[in-house]
Amino acid sequence: MHSSAPLADPLLLGVDFSSAPTRRKPITVALGRRRGQVLLLERLEALDSLPAFGEFLQRPGPWLGGFDFPFGLPRELVQSLDWPQQWPALISHYAALTRAEIRAQFAAFCDARPVGAKFAHRATDGPAGASSAMKWVNPPVAYMLHAGVPLLLGAGVHLPGLHPGDAKRVALEAYPGLLARELIARRSYKSDDRAKQSDERLIARKDLLEALEQGRSRLGLRLKLSHAQRDALVADASGDRLDAVLCLMQAAWAQDREGYGLPPAIDPLEGWITSA
Repeated sequence: MHSSAPLADPLLLGVDFSSAPTRRKPITVALGRRRGQVLLLERLEALDSLPAFGEFLQRPGPWLGGFDFPFGLPRELVQSLDWPQQWPALISHYAALTRAEIRAQFAAFCDARPVGAKFAHRATDGPAGASSAMKWVNPPVAYMLHAGVPLLLGAGVHLPGLHPGDAKRVALEAYPGLLARELIARRSYKSDDRAKQSDERLIARKDLLEALEQGRSRLGLRLKLSHAQRDALVADASGDRLDAVLCLMQAAWAQDREGYGLPPAIDPLEGWITSA
């Protein structure tokens, strides 16, 4: 379903996404390239609107990106709501709903289920340790899917395992929490709340970066940074820049793998988180 020849020396992208980007809280993109087992961070970019993100996706390839939002919904949920069971039709249906309609339908679904099993999950959520793609708060990934995936589809990028597109512009679902937990366990390294931007979280960001630079993860890659880049990543208490770099690492891991490292069979409605 998703076998495709790896791209030769693509620009690599890691995208920390926001469903309502602003100047103060933009979509953050880390750009880099692989040299063997070393990942060079080239630069960080900030996109302060969804149209700017849509334009960014039109940049010519070859590029391979890891995007921090779900590309699909749990099959159990889709079947229960009697929504389309082909991915492009499902995304069109979902994109046509308002956020209020999404919240109402998902809340009704959850209300009918027992405590402890309110949300439906995708097959990838367990191995990745990810929230359900239907969550509308903390984090509002259902709205991130609603804002982000139609732009991927509209830009004609290739979504391995889900939807064919321009083979020189490839988008994979990434999840920074998967890699962060491997390296610093459950320590918190970020907060958007200024009152919670503590010394402990600062130290956790430093430890996380040190582990990435030393190549201590199972991805088998070392991150190469300048002093200025390291300072900028540590200084960002929201963690958005660091999350973009974590997504970049996952894209770099997928770069030279058969079928971008996705399992041989993934649910074509749900998608899969790269490196899970």
